Amino acid sequence: MIYTISVLRKERGAKETYWESFLFESETGHDTVASALRALNAREPLTNATGTPVRKIEWECSCLQKRCGACAMLVNGRPRLACDARLSEFSDGSVQLKPLKKFPTVSDLTVDRSILFENLKTLRLWLRTDSELTDRDRELAYASSECIQCGCCLEICPNFYAGGRFCGMATVPITTRLLVEMPTKEAKEIAKRYVKHTFEGCGKSLACRDVCPRKIDTEKLMVNANALALWKRKRRKNDHQ
Repeated sequence: MIYTISVLRKERGAKETYWESFLFESETGHDTVASALRALNAREPLTNATGTPVRKIEWECSCLQKRCGACAMLVNGRPRLACDARLSEFSDGSVQLKPLKKFPTVSDLTVDRSILFENLKTLRLWLRTDSELTDRDRELAYASSECIQCGCCLEICPNFYAGGRFCGMATVPITTRLLVEMPTKEAKEIAKRYVKHTFEGCGKSLACRDVCPRKIDTEKLMVNANALALWKRKRRKNDHQ
């Protein structure tokens, strides 16, 4: 089957965007958006649907196995990993690719997601001492470690925007894991920052629930993070009164 892959393009340093279409033939339909983009860029020269030679399509990829999150983009309007979107899903043969909108576009499908890591620094989400993980908490810690920081959850979140105080769902898995692993004193410090930058800004729309490429139960993690950061902290405080 021949697919028409339309890419919203933007040259580095430019403000204008434009659509450009490419034709790609898939014999089995098992090709992914990522493999199609790689095949297109391997052409010498790369030509668009009208046969005009054009520059290579800029996009990011690394593992191509849903483990790094680098290839996150909008596929037919939905935040997806390019390596996890099979062409066979698009029976009409039309595939539209756009960069994630919540992050500054660098060029074509490449965006600057540095805000993800800036938010981790804002919440200071790293271990400073040996962890204190118990058997009871291992399942929760394991589920939390599945997050690959792709940004799909932030793309669909109505409350998140780059540079805002609200850090969004992307910080919840790491926060949850650290809250169950860190000593009580350090966990309390993280809890305070979590309440300020995540809990207070979340509208509980749970739009992130269905877009995670790792199938993380974001609702469950948020419930646990809220319990660890706020409700249990309040109970501990009341216990000492």
